[in-house]
Amino acid sequence: MKRDNHLLIVDGMALLFRAFYATSVYGQFMINSKGIPTNAVTGLLKHLISAIDYVKPSHVVCCWDMGAKTYRNELFTDYKANRPEAPVELIPQFELAKEVVAALDIPNLGIEGFEADDCIGTLTKTYEHEMEITILTGDRDILQLLNDHVNVLIFQKGIGNYKHYTKELFIEEYAIDPQMLIDVKALMGDSSDNYPGVKGIGEKTAYKLIVQYKTIDVLLDHLNELTKGQKTKIENDLEMLHLSRKLAAINCQAPLECIIEDALFNVNEERAFSMVKELELRGVHTLLKNITVVKEAI
Repeated sequence: MKRDNHLLIVDGMALLFRAFYATSVYGQFMINSKGIPTNAVTGLLKHLISAIDYVKPSHVVCCWDMGAKTYRNELFTDYKANRPEAPVELIPQFELAKEVVAALDIPNLGIEGFEADDCIGTLTKTYEHEMEITILTGDRDILQLLNDHVNVLIFQKGIGNYKHYTKELFIEEYAIDPQMLIDVKALMGDSSDNYPGVKGIGEKTAYKLIVQYKTIDVLLDHLNELTKGQKTKIENDLEMLHLSRKLAAINCQAPLECIIEDALFNVNEERAFSMVKELELRGVHTLLKNITVVKEAI
């Protein structure tokens, strides 16, 4: 189905890491004749073209983290401090991945001091009333952006397989509106991002409380209705509760510059094939040959 006004926003870093670990666990780094590992870049390209074929967007952009530190580290020094260093085989593929994306005439977007999520959120809020938006990611935090104009594709095992979230599906599964996910994370914390939330409040309790009270503010106004244990835990960790709420919320007002016309999907096939040949990327020629079919379908 042709869609004249549909923006696909790709979480580049999430896609690159997923592609890397899908093959590196077997020791397959696909090192080319120049000695450069290409497994992550190859996987990213396969996933990206498959997603474009699935969504058939009119516009595509790719968002990236721009360094390990962001303003969230200034709020909480231990934020993501549990993350290991990137594997040495992945490091040269960070910039290579952006070159591959650029070779498909897809803009790479990122801001120093902000996460890719913040770029995704800012783009979403900027254009959600002008066009349909689909976000491709493995990060479930992005689900807080769901609304009537925004869908989210969460990677599943294999290329081209997604959990396709709409606002309605999210509410059906979690019994809360998508933006309430921020307050759930404020209570339960996030072990992946390394912020604690309220000590002793787990996922089940966090969801139960937000289903009942809708927001942290309303919950705090009704602390006397909680069990003694819940009340005590929250009162003892109020500062971290509010901090975790700030850390959980995607910043949708990042200083991002994007001209949507630049994101119009129109691949230069000659440039794309030249890039594949130069990097000696294996297993992507067939996908690139089909790119004309994908473009025409869009």
